[in-house]
Amino acid sequence: MVAMEEITVSLSGMTCPSCMTKIQKAVEGRPGVSEVKVLFNAGKVKAHVEDHMTSVQDLTSVITQLGYTVDKVRVKES
Repeated sequence: MVAMEEITVSLSGMTCPSCMTKIQKAVEGRPGVSEVKVLFNAGKVKAHVEDHMTSVQDLTSVITQLGYTVDKVRVKES
């Protein structure tokens, strides 16, 4: 069985539904990401990632490169 992590990123700067789509596509494009949920009203991105395929730093870097500010990150082993 593959070890998975649920990474939740709280962010600011997401102001419209097109922001949500842009973030979702960018995060889904990372290796090992199997599921992404962008919660517009909560300002959060949740991603299920295969352990060691994509790091927290990779995901936060993708988000900040799009112009958003990462406020908090939580990692939960599944």
